[in-house]
Amino acid sequence: MAAIDINQLLTSIKTATNQVLNQDIATIKGFSDRQLKDIGQQAITVAEGITTGQITEATRDFFLNSLKDMVKNFLATLEGLVVVTIEKLWNAMVGAIWGAINGAISAATGLVLPLPTQA
Repeated sequence: MAAIDINQLLTSIKTATNQVLNQDIATIKGFSDRQLKDIGQQAITVAEGITTGQITEATRDFFLNSLKDMVKNFLATLEGLVVVTIEKLWNAMVGAIWGAINGAISAATGLVLPLPTQA
C-alpha cells in the first residue's frame, strides 16, 4: 500500500477548493455588483419620485414593494449561488480525498472506491 502524503493531500485539497472559490467568488461578485447598483439606483429613483410628487401616496407602496422585491430576489439568488458553490467545494474536496485514498489502496487491493454523494 502506498502511503498518503498528508502535505500532498492538503495541497491537493487546497488547490481544488481554491480553483472553485476563485471562479465562483468572481461570478458572485460580478452579479452582486450589478444587482446592488440597480437596487441603489432604484432607491434613488423612488426617493426622488416621492420628493417631487411623481410618486404619490397612492403609488408609494407599489414602488416600495417593488424595491423590497428586488432586495428579496437578489438575496434569494445569492443564496442559490452560494449553495452551488458549496456543492462544488464538496465535489472538489471529496475528489481530492478519495483520489488520495484510491491512489494508496488500488495497487495493492485492486479496489477503486466510488466518490461519495451528499446525503
